[in-house]
Amino acid sequence: MTDAAGRLTALAEQALGTPFPLRVRAWDGSQSGPPDAPALVLRKRRALRRLLWRPSELGLARAWVAGDLDVEGDLYEALGRLAGFLWERDDATRGITEVLRDPATYRLGREALALAGPGLPPPPPPEEVRRRSGMLHSPRRDREAISHHYDVGNNFYELVLGPSMVYSCAYWETPEATLEDAQVAKLDLICRKLGLQPDQRLLDVGCGWGSMVLHAAEHYGVRATGITLSTEQAAYARKRVAEAGLTDRIDIRVQDYRAVPDGPYDAISSIGMAEHVGRDRYREYAAVLYGLLRPGGRLLNHQIARRPVADEEKYHVDEFIDRYVFPDGELAQVGSTVSRLEEAGFEVRDVEAIREHYARTLRQWVANLETHWRDALRLTSPGRARVWRLYMAACALSFEHNRIGVNQVLAVRTTASGDSGMPRTRAEWLA
Repeated sequence: MTDAAGRLTALAEQALGTPFPLRVRAWDGSQSGPPDAPALVLRKRRALRRLLWRPSELGLARAWVAGDLDVEGDLYEALGRLAGFLWERDDATRGITEVLRDPATYRLGREALALAGPGLPPPPPPEEVRRRSGMLHSPRRDREAISHHYDVGNNFYELVLGPSMVYSCAYWETPEATLEDAQVAKLDLICRKLGLQPDQRLLDVGCGWGSMVLHAAEHYGVRATGITLSTEQAAYARKRVAEAGLTDRIDIRVQDYRAVPDGPYDAISSIGMAEHVGRDRYREYAAVLYGLLRPGGRLLNHQIARRPVADEEKYHVDEFIDRYVFPDGELAQVGSTVSRLEEAGFEVRDVEAIREHYARTLRQWVANLETHWRDALRLTSPGRARVWRLYMAACALSFEHNRIGVNQVLAVRTTASGDSGMPRTRAEWLA
């Protein structure tokens, strides 16, 4: 069977009624498509079988993670072109799944199956989360989901995140700032928004590798508690705390936010953690944090947000993200987040949208991973490294094109008399 690339391109264009935007190189060495475009490389016929058995983003993801499918050239350009071809078509245009189910295109499906060769659907790559048990967002299931994402090796995360070990959107105050500069600026911005003072008690929910509590204790003199469900993160954070000589001021715990027994705190930071909470649990999340704050205490909730959809009941989590990256993760609209916080009793005082900052952060993480690719393959599985490269690059484009955003929501638990304790102007509390 020759010219597999040309046949694949023709089938795709007939099915979707538009020119295929990438160059295609197939397992038989054949090539097709615009010579100046990035190349979609099908290294094995198995890649096509994966796409035909699961004609959706999950089929593409499985082929990518397994190494059956690759991109040569600019990954961002390739993903951008594919997004317009498959995922961002208007409502009048059928997606790939509908096309392959349409009897009118049955002939095209038969040709594609013949090209793919015989065989049962290939098994998913081992990095995929397939079976999940227990109630959604129960403490046990949340622990399992967090472990899948974060317990993949601290050394691997060091390659991606750099010295700051901060796994959330940085804050780029100047064009020439480094990633490390921008992460320190983000941590300091949060400390100033929270109005931290010496000897105040700070709770950092989802503390990661301890960067926020370390910054707050070192530069603002607080007594900090960091909680995480990741045992690997906690061990790494405790080591950092000991090396900094701050064991008397910082406590790192493997603990669910619903099980914190020792409030009230003067301030709470939640940075990139609420995405794991889930829509059905968000009222509980907001109420728990409200109960852990003293009157006059502040909450800084830093959270990725999705755009509104026409029918909220039909909202579903991206299959690739759910199976490979953040199991059970869910994004909320920023308006919904604000509403849930206020329903719990908080007064929301400030919302700052910083999505462009996250796009640049993700591009820096991708660059770090690509620079240290050989080391990454040694520290984790090739499939896991491919997962991280694809998801971070795709997310960078999503932030750039306003498909998702990220917001810092500052809220306060007012006193019984309604006093917020907030300065009169933003300039004063950011000074």
